[in-house]
Amino acid sequence: MTSFFDIKDLSKKDLERIIDDSIDIKKNGCDKILKNKNVLMIFEKPSLRTRVSFEVCINDLGGNSLILNSNEFKFGERESIYDSTKVLDRYVDFMIIRSFEHSILKEVESNFSKPIINALTNHSHPCQVIADLVTFKEKFGNFKNKKVSWFGDYNNVTQSWVEAAALLDINFSIACPSEVSVSKNTIKWFEENNKNLIISDNFNDIAKNSDCIMTDTWISMGDKKDKYVDHFKPFQVNSNVMSLAKKDAIFMHCLPAYRGIEVTDEVIDSKMSVVFDQAENRVHAQKSIIKHCCRDNH
Repeated sequence: MTSFFDIKDLSKKDLERIIDDSIDIKKNGCDKILKNKNVLMIFEKPSLRTRVSFEVCINDLGGNSLILNSNEFKFGERESIYDSTKVLDRYVDFMIIRSFEHSILKEVESNFSKPIINALTNHSHPCQVIADLVTFKEKFGNFKNKKVSWFGDYNNVTQSWVEAAALLDINFSIACPSEVSVSKNTIKWFEENNKNLIISDNFNDIAKNSDCIMTDTWISMGDKKDKYVDHFKPFQVNSNVMSLAKKDAIFMHCLPAYRGIEVTDEVIDSKMSVVFDQAENRVHAQKSIIKHCCRDNH
């Protein structure tokens, strides 16, 4: 059994299997691999899609779901992370954690003997990107040499996409203001995997011939609304941007979306948009991730 923290922790073979298993589960269902298992979800950050989709997964897979939200529990708040984790290790068979700091997951893992799934941290959001990859493969059939272009701020979803792109031979580009930073460790890791990560403030060049254009909210700037809107406004995904992509290109957004800010209604409601396919595929992708974590041959 194994935990699932980041896409870069996977081999290419494992990543491809998780994606393919997601598609198979969507078509044919999945065995009750969580039968008689207690799965604890700890959500230190609020959630709609992640929480509901994981509850559906656990129920469909025969498990019993328990939930602790931020009003009830936060790691390290009333007792040490070590003590609370050791207690939970005696109670439950699986943990799904949505937290702020990635380091919390690492500390919990070192004291928990069963699988843990990263349901989002400030560093990465691998469950979302697995669902994105499932959606992409459903539309195009493969990944090799496809061009995926990210518009806007570099955030946790971008991080997980960068990791997936390196493993799957996807040409990944980022259109963002020049001062938006990408960690040196990420760039180094990407280059070590024989990939060239393109980052540019020339959004027209980034959009050209893209198979997929995606964005996310700009809230992660943590600034006042008028400031971040003005700062990122040139990187809004609109019909002009989509017209530069390939004719069969798709638009992705992990939601929630601020319509009229990072994306126009015209784009998100168009036939190019697959945002609700992405949301649906969270269920199937997460079942596949749980299946991956339950495998005995790791």
